[in-house]
Amino acid sequence: MRFEHLSDWLRWQEGLHPSTIDLGLDRLRAVMQRLDWQAPRCPVITIAGTKGKGSCAAILDSMLRAGGYRTGLFSSPHLRRYNERIHIAGKEVSDATLCAAFERIDAARGDISLTYFEFNALAAFVCFAAADLDVWVLEVGLGGRLDAANAIDADVAIVTSIGLDHTEWLGNDLDSIGREKAGICRAGRPLLFGSMEMPVSIEQVAKQTGAQLLRAGRDFSHRQHEQSWSWQMGQQRFDDLPLPALAGAVQVANASCALAALQLLQARLPMTRAAITTGLRNVHLDGRFQRIEIAGVQWVLDVAHNALSAAVLAEQLVCLPPRRTLALFGVMADKDAMSMVELLRDQIDGWWAVGLDSPRALPVAQLLMRLQSSGVSVLGSSNDTRAALAAAQAKCAAGEYQRVLVFGSFLIVAPALDYFDVSLHSK
Repeated sequence: MRFEHLSDWLRWQEGLHPSTIDLGLDRLRAVMQRLDWQAPRCPVITIAGTKGKGSCAAILDSMLRAGGYRTGLFSSPHLRRYNERIHIAGKEVSDATLCAAFERIDAARGDISLTYFEFNALAAFVCFAAADLDVWVLEVGLGGRLDAANAIDADVAIVTSIGLDHTEWLGNDLDSIGREKAGICRAGRPLLFGSMEMPVSIEQVAKQTGAQLLRAGRDFSHRQHEQSWSWQMGQQRFDDLPLPALAGAVQVANASCALAALQLLQARLPMTRAAITTGLRNVHLDGRFQRIEIAGVQWVLDVAHNALSAAVLAEQLVCLPPRRTLALFGVMADKDAMSMVELLRDQIDGWWAVGLDSPRALPVAQLLMRLQSSGVSVLGSSNDTRAALAAAQAKCAAGEYQRVLVFGSFLIVAPALDYFDVSLHSK
C-alpha cells in the first residue's frame, strides 16, 4: 500500500494533479474501465444545484433509511472529517475502508492523473459497490455535466436551484449555469427542478436529452403551514407532514424535491407515510442555519457561500427574534462577496473580516477593504477564525451583541464547530 494513514493519502492527492479543479469525465471513466466497473443494480439519485443540494441529499437519505433501505450517501465538501463525504447506512466510512479504496484506485489508474475530488468520487463508488446497497444518493460537487458524480447514470436527477456561482467554470449567466447543472439528466428518466424560477436552458437540456422534466409548482407542489406542510404530485398527496428538522422555510422546498424523487421510485423503493415522517423529523446536517445558545448569546453557523444562499440566510434571520448581531465573514476569492454583504446588511449590526485557511480564499486584507467600501460597520479583522471567535465572544460578554453569525464558507463554520466542540447532531 502506498500509504497506511488516511491523512497521508489526502496530502498526496492534493498535489497529484496540476489543477485543483479540472472538470471532465474522461480520466474518471478511463480509471473506472480499468476497475472493471459495473453499473449499480439499485436506483441512483443524483442532486445538483447552486443552493440546497446538500440538504436535499440529507433529507432523502434520512427518509430512505427510515424506510428500512440501506443507503449510500456521497456529499461534499466535508466540515470536520473527510469521512463525512461517504456514508453507508447512515454511518461514515472508516479510515481503513477509505485507504483500501484509494489503494485499489491508485493501482488501477496507472499514469492517469486524478484530482482530489476525482479520487473522492471514485472512492465513494468503490465503497458503495462493495456494500450491497438498496439506493445511491449522489450530491454533485461542482456544476453537473462534467462533475465526477455524473459518471454514474442517474435514475432520477434533481436540480434544486440555479444561481450565479462558480462562474469561472460554469458560465457567467443563469442559462449557462443551468445548462451545466441539468447535464446530470438521462434519456427517458426524470429531471426534477425544485425552484419556482427556472432558466430556459433547463427545459432545453431536458428536451435535447429526452429526459422527463418535472417542475416545482407545476408538476409537484408544497404548501407550508405554521407547524406542518402539505405536498402533492398527481394523485399522490400528503397533508400535515412535520417540518424538516433542518431549520428554515427553504428546507420544505428541498423536502418537496426529495418526496417527488421517492414518488417516482415508488415501484422500486416503496415508502410509507410513517417512514417519510420519521425521516423528516430525524434529518441532521451541520452548518445549515445551525443555532447554538451559549451564555445568553445565540450563535448562528451557516455555510452560505454564494449570493443565492446569502439571500436565503437573510430570509431566515428575519424570522428570528431581533437581537443585535455581529457577523464573522470569510469567503473564497471567486465568490461575489459584495453581493452577499448587500443581501445581509440590514440584518447585521457589525462585521468582522476573517481570513480562511485556503489558497483559494479571499485574503483578509482584501475582504476588509471591500467591507469598508460597502459602508457597513466594520469592527476588525483576523487571519484566524479562532481569534475572530474569541473577539466576538469578548464583545458579547461586554454586552455589545447578543447574536453572532458565522458564515461565508465551510472553512469558517468548521473551525467554529471545533471551537465550541459542538456534537454533530446539535441544533
